[in-house]
Amino acid sequence: MAAPRFLLCAGGGPRAACSARAWYQQPLRPGGPGRQAAGGPGRGSIVGQAGGPWSRQEALGLLEAAVVYREGPLVAISKPPGLAVTGSPGQLSVISLLPDLSQRLSLPHELHVVKAAGKDSSGLVLLSGCPGTTRQLHAFFTQLRRAGRPPATYRAVTAGVPAAVEGEIHTGLKLEQVGDLQLVVPVAGPSRRSVERKEVKQTLTHYRVLGTAPGCSLVQLQPMTAFPSQLLVHLTLLLCPALGDHVYSARVGRVLGEPFLLPAGSALPHTQVLGEQLLRRLRLTQELLHRLPLHLHLYQLLLPTASLTAPPPPFFLQTLRLLGLPGSQSVP
Repeated sequence: MAAPRFLLCAGGGPRAACSARAWYQQPLRPGGPGRQAAGGPGRGSIVGQAGGPWSRQEALGLLEAAVVYREGPLVAISKPPGLAVTGSPGQLSVISLLPDLSQRLSLPHELHVVKAAGKDSSGLVLLSGCPGTTRQLHAFFTQLRRAGRPPATYRAVTAGVPAAVEGEIHTGLKLEQVGDLQLVVPVAGPSRRSVERKEVKQTLTHYRVLGTAPGCSLVQLQPMTAFPSQLLVHLTLLLCPALGDHVYSARVGRVLGEPFLLPAGSALPHTQVLGEQLLRRLRLTQELLHRLPLHLHLYQLLLPTASLTAPPPPFFLQTLRLLGLPGSQSVP
C-alpha cells in the first residue's frame, strides 16, 4: 500500500531533543519498585505512582519533557494517565495546555489532536499543526484498516488470562443509560436497522497474549474500529478486565474462582475487586484499590514514514515486576 505524501506546512522543526527527563523516565518514589514493604499493605505497591492531580504548570512541564517525536507539522507526546485530552472550559486537559506548550516548544499555534490515548489511559498523543496533514493521516489510518493492518497498538495488564492466546473480539457496542450513568454495553447480533441508524456500531479488536502469570496477563490490543471504551468493554468479554478498570470490570463476576459475565444492566460501576493472590503480589488491600490506575497504554502508532512508540509508565512496569509478567524493563 502506497503511503500518501505529506503536506508540510510552516511551523515544523527538527526532532525534539529535550534535556529534561520525561515523566515516564522518572524513577518511582521511595517505597516503589523492588522495596519490600515494612509498613504494611500498599508500601512498595504501585498505588500513588501514577501521579496527579497536577497544577497547570506541573502538567505543562510533564508534557514539555515528554515529546517522543517531532517532524514538520507533527509532534507526539506521551501522556500520563488521568490527564484528559479534551475537557470542559476551565478543566485541565491536553487541549487547554496546547497554547502554552506550543509557545514553549516553538510549535505551530494551531495544534490539534490527531490520535490520542483516553483520559484514564497513558501513552501517545499525536498532534498536528497542519489541517492538510491531518486529513492525510486520517486517510492513511483508514487505508491501513481496510488492508487489515491496525494503526494503533495498546498494551494492557489484565486480571485473568484469556482462554485463547490470540484472537478477535467482534461485537456490536452502543451507549446506554444505566441508572444515572451513560455506559457502553455490548450488543450481540445487532439488527441491520440498528447499525444503519447508528444506534449500534460493529466493533473489532485483535488481541494477543504477550505473557501470563497466575491470575493475570499482559495483552496486546489492536482496535480496528473506534468507539468509546471499546478496549475496556472488549476485555470484559474475554472475562479479563484491565487492572484499574473501576467501571466495566464490575461485569465480570466469579463463582468458585471461575469468571462469568454479568448482564451489563445489573453490573453498575464500582471499585475493581481482585482475588487475594493478586492483591498480595501487588502489595495492596481491597481498601486501596480505588487508587489503582488503569493499566491500558497506547504504545505504538503507525505513520506513513515512521512508527511511533511511547514507553510504558513506571507504575505499569512496576506492576509487571510485581506480578512476574514479561516486559518489566521494556515492552517488546
